[in-house]
Parts: sequence; structure tokens; C-alpha cells
Amino acid sequence: MRQVKQEVSKVVTPSWKETWVTSLMVFIMVLFASLFFLLVDMGFAQAVKLILPNNG
Repeated sequence: MRQVKQEVSKVVTPSWKETWVTSLMVFIMVLFASLFFLLVDMGFAQAVKLILPNNG
């Protein structure tokens, strides 16, 4: 039980500013990743259209 108390005393709760900045950074990275994968997907779609033309 003593070890548990020692470990719990090491826990640091982030400040509101740290939480806000970290959340904003995560949001920006998700946005960039989404745009990147959107562009990659569009590129692959165009490549597939060139390789497999629609004869319908």
C-alpha cells in the first residue's frame, strides 16, 4: 500500500493551458493527416481510372 501511495504522489495533473495546447495540437495533426490521406486516396483513384478505363 505504501508503494501505491508513493506512485500516486508522482502523478501530475496538467494545467488547463497545457490541456488546451495539447488538444489543439492533436486537432491540427488530425486535420493534416486527414488531408494527406484524402489526397493519397484521390491519387490512387485517378491511377486506377487510368489503368482500368470504364468501357460502360
